[in-house]
Amino acid sequence: MNYLNMENERMLPIVSELNVLLADYHVYYQKLRNFHWNVLGKNFFELHRKFEEMYNDTRIKIDEVAERIVTFRYHPISKLSDYIEISRIKESSPLLSDTEMVAVLIDDHSILLEQLNRVIDKANEAKDEGTIDLIGAYIRELEKSTWMLNAWSKDTKDELNTSFVE
Repeated sequence: MNYLNMENERMLPIVSELNVLLADYHVYYQKLRNFHWNVLGKNFFELHRKFEEMYNDTRIKIDEVAERIVTFRYHPISKLSDYIEISRIKESSPLLSDTEMVAVLIDDHSILLEQLNRVIDKANEAKDEGTIDLIGAYIRELEKSTWMLNAWSKDTKDELNTSFVE
């Protein structure tokens, strides 16, 4: 790792967690495609468009994560069978309602956020600011997307926490 002034043994735990994230993102990406193709009902236009936006964003993240691994001079995992084996995100049936699809994605976001935080922990230990910066932005974006999906799934009479409102 001479050109990054980082030692290989410090990078290996980061690469390992990035590969898990890569697998998670691949399964999540395919799930978004599945939902995009199979959503039905009154929310079709809205969710069809949203799922496409989400899978396009995920496709970019997949490339960035793989390229981060290559930056460390390691090969990213790249076989579908490996992705399915190591990802904590699981495939979904196309036979879900629109609200079930959104609920599944919110659950998947929780898994992704856990993995993103694992990557941050390993990057912090190695003082790897590049990975911390990349993944920090992913966390912020995913938290916002989760909030929006959660808000979509609520009834209009639901309320936010009012403990700070006078």
